[in-house]
Amino acid sequence: MDGLSGASQPAFGVGGEAATLVEFLGYKREAIIRKALDLPDDAAHRAGVPSGTSLTWLIKHLTASERLWFGGATIDEWEAASQLDADEAMSDLVAGYQRAAQESDAIIAAWAADLDQVIETPDNARPRCTARWIVQHMITETARHAGHADILREQIDGTVGR
Repeated sequence: MDGLSGASQPAFGVGGEAATLVEFLGYKREAIIRKALDLPDDAAHRAGVPSGTSLTWLIKHLTASERLWFGGATIDEWEAASQLDADEAMSDLVAGYQRAAQESDAIIAAWAADLDQVIETPDNARPRCTARWIVQHMITETARHAGHADILREQIDGTVGR
């Protein structure tokens, strides 16, 4: 058995649609965090591709994304929102990402009764879309960046797998 099936394992997807979506999003968030942990800050800051993407950049970018899409935060300059300070520690960035994720999960819980509701922000910080679309978008965005994190971590020290 692969460890994900069998009667002794808890069932995934229990609790309705919103709970299942949060489960998927949480799984991808954890994948990002696992790739970021236990790296020296200089390695985590090191860009693995010419665009400058690093593990610390991914964490900071996803934190800003959580706050924009779920919290409606206004982000005028995406480049600036994801810009790293040389002295930012990975542990601090991960803690900020985890706080943003907890805030987002609380917002999703408030939306759970009606995922078809259109979510708007007073200042049009993001497009008009349904709560379901926002959650699905963030699952996709986080999964995409989890793949980037896999590659970056492998480049840094050869670590592969979740």
